[in-house]
Amino acid sequence: MSGVIDTDSPSAEWTFPAEPGAVRSARHAVRDTLRDWGLDHGVGDVTVLLVSELVTNSLRYASGPIGVRLVRREQVDTTPSLLVEVSDPLPDPPVERTAAPDDEHGRGLQLVAGSARRWGTRRGSTGKTVWFELALAG
Repeated sequence: MSGVIDTDSPSAEWTFPAEPGAVRSARHAVRDTLRDWGLDHGVGDVTVLLVSELVTNSLRYASGPIGVRLVRREQVDTTPSLLVEVSDPLPDPPVERTAAPDDEHGRGLQLVAGSARRWGTRRGSTGKTVWFELALAG
């Protein structure tokens, strides 16, 4: 894992190898950062859950590095929010589907769509990014 926490603005980003431990490493990095920012009690659990789901999707379908980025947005004219991005080298966007009650997979994007204020995907020069935004109190 390699990571950068920007001390001038509230953002942090990491790159994880596409290995089984990536999900656990991403969870710990995100939880520690949210704790440092004082957000672990507000949006901590849901952020960690959604990052776990998206990193798991990347790990399952892509073979290259997985990027995770957090940006704390506190503009005066809008509600404060947390932007979370998970990137991988696979250009194909994920497909949201409805999982049957006994399906073992297929709920990650349902969780994102149901928990986030907004979410989406975008293509980049080297793959795609799935992002979501959570409202922050206050």
